[in-house]
Amino acid sequence: MKIIKTFFDAVHYIEMPRFDDRRGSFIKLYKDNELQQLGIHVHFKESYFSISEKNVIRGMHFQVPPADHEKYVCITHGAVRDVIMDLRKDSPTYGHVADIVLSAENHRALFIPKGFAHGFLSLKNHTIMNYLVSSEYSPEYDSGILWNSIGYDWGVTSLIMSDRDKRFLPFSKFNSPF
Repeated sequence: MKIIKTFFDAVHYIEMPRFDDRRGSFIKLYKDNELQQLGIHVHFKESYFSISEKNVIRGMHFQVPPADHEKYVCITHGAVRDVIMDLRKDSPTYGHVADIVLSAENHRALFIPKGFAHGFLSLKNHTIMNYLVSSEYSPEYDSGILWNSIGYDWGVTSLIMSDRDKRFLPFSKFNSPF
C-alpha cells in the first residue's frame, strides 16, 4: 500500500497492491497493519457496498458526534468521481471541496477521517463502491449537506438521486458539530 498526498491534510488516497497474471488480477483492498504503518489508526465496525448506475449522485453524507466515523472507500467495479468536503470548523480548509477519481482500473482507495462530508458521482453503470466505517450506522446521527450547495460542479445535468439527498440543508445553513 502506498499513500498519495491529497488536498486535505487528514485525507489519504491509497494505492492498493495489485497482482496480475494470466488468470486476471488480485487486489488487496485493506490491510490493517500496513495502514497503521502509514499513520492510519482505525478500527472498522461495519462494512457495506452500493451499486450505482451512471449519473447517480450519492451524498454529501456523514454522521455527527457521538456516532461520527472514518470511512475507507474503494471501487471494485466501474468508476466514480469521489467528492469530499471539510466540515472541521477549526481547519484551514473548512468548507473546501476536493474530488478524486476512484475506479476498478486504478485500484485506489480513499481514507476519509471524521469531520468530512462524502459523496460521489457514478461514472459508469453498475459501479460498486465498498465502504468500511469506524462506527455503526445510527439513523439519529446520520446527516448530510445538500449536494448542489457546496460550490462544486458535478458536471451532470441528467442525474439520479434519492429524495433524502435532495432534502439535506444547504451548506450555508449548516452548523458544523466538528
